[in-house]
Amino acid sequence: MPDVRGRVRRSAITAGLLLLFLVLGLPACAARPAGAEPAPGGSAGVPPPEYRGESIPVFDVVLTIGTDGVLYVRETITYDFDQAGEHGIVRHVPFRRGDRLYEVGNVSSSSSTGAPARVRTARFLHDVQISVGDRHREVRGRQAYVIEYEVRRAFTPRARHDELMWDAVGTSWDVPIGNAAVRVQAPVPLRHATCRAGAPGMSTRCLRDRDGPYAIDFVQNALAPHEGMRIRVRLPKHAIAVQPPRYVPPRWTGGWTGTGVLALGLAAVPLLARRPAPRRRAGAALVAAGALLVLSDAGDDVAALGPWAFSLGDRCLAGLALAVVGAGIMCVQDAHTARYAAHGRPGGLQLVGLDVNRSSRRIVHSSGVRPGELRPGRGT
Repeated sequence: MPDVRGRVRRSAITAGLLLLFLVLGLPACAARPAGAEPAPGGSAGVPPPEYRGESIPVFDVVLTIGTDGVLYVRETITYDFDQAGEHGIVRHVPFRRGDRLYEVGNVSSSSSTGAPARVRTARFLHDVQISVGDRHREVRGRQAYVIEYEVRRAFTPRARHDELMWDAVGTSWDVPIGNAAVRVQAPVPLRHATCRAGAPGMSTRCLRDRDGPYAIDFVQNALAPHEGMRIRVRLPKHAIAVQPPRYVPPRWTGGWTGTGVLALGLAAVPLLARRPAPRRRAGAALVAAGALLVLSDAGDDVAALGPWAFSLGDRCLAGLALAVVGAGIMCVQDAHTARYAAHGRPGGLQLVGLDVNRSSRRIVHSSGVRPGELRPGRGT
């Protein structure tokens, strides 16, 4: 009987779990159309969720491809600051991806809700930071901003077509996006245009709606923070005037020589504290020489393409090694000076102490007793 009861109990538990799974799973499966892919953070066809705290309820982008090969971008961002209060928004637009450079310019902004819309731009690492707002005034609640800018050299010429790859929303937002819509307009019929949404890698297809032969709309709901929409457009050759792309050397162009010199310089820094270090003037001279090497190596790239286009060559790596060693020497000398000052002695007393030790050694040696040698006494 106990075995029969155990089997019945296990069968009842299994049937109950299966029934619960069917009850909870069938509505979700039925709500999704056949062949549809789930959106990042939600299901396709579901209205955008309501978020608590800061969020972007609506992100509307219009990408207009000009006959001159310039990408004209217009972004309408509805940002919900909740009640925290901020000075505005910051949009990150890439101007460098690997060795490829884009020209981002003619930036302007406005606000339909009366929020401060002063625009400031700054280049940092690989992005152009577009700051919209006022540093001395905070805004709360929902505010709408319109940002317009131009991107040159965005198309890549191929053998049979010209291609555009562009992240229309960006993956630098720290807040979720309720509804994102991207409209692509071209002077020629758009036959090959796709959109992928999600985290870097972009594996989810966006919802697509064609508005005539010259425009296509892509929509995606419930984007999580740091998820974007990557647009890919292929145009026939000579449909627009494509500007040749601009490339710069990679960030690290140094060979084994420069890399080895930099490694030796970094390894020598811990040894400076254990051995008598050179004078502080020698450290300053090494820092100055290293700075000259860095400027001579990176000066050409900076003069031609701007301060963020430089690369680290062998001369630059050797200059960094000299600067690191020189800075280490200066820090060790400053530490010694501070240590002697803390004990109420100037750093020059170290030489006096050495002279005293040497004189005491001479005295001991003159008495016929060497250091470490014991002379037996009379009682032994």
